[in-house]
Amino acid sequence: MTKLLAQIDFDKVKVPASGGLVGSANAGSLTIGEIIGKVFTTYVFYAAGIALLLYLILGGFQFMLSRGDPKAAQAAQSKITNAVIGFVIVFLAYIIVQLVAQLFGLKGTIFGEIFN
Repeated sequence: MTKLLAQIDFDKVKVPASGGLVGSANAGSLTIGEIIGKVFTTYVFYAAGIALLLYLILGGFQFMLSRGDPKAAQAAQSKITNAVIGFVIVFLAYIIVQLVAQLFGLKGTIFGEIFN
């Protein structure tokens, strides 16, 4: 099995011309890094957005059902705050990675598309 992996050229991976990977525009051949980047930028943000929505809804219901109990209201408020903080952390992590990639001259960053 190791011998087989050593023979694979990981520099370029052929992707079907139908754009079979996350609706990629240049679906001819993508590098492993481009594939991972597209998957993470697409699915991680969707997952973070869905998690934010679910935690906001759960925190809202928990806040409404607290019936004036200060401890239950505090727990609900904490859940909502933590959901927003978690989403901000995911967003800032993406921006920081893009900035570092731009500083090192990597192609395909959002800042490269904006400033070039």
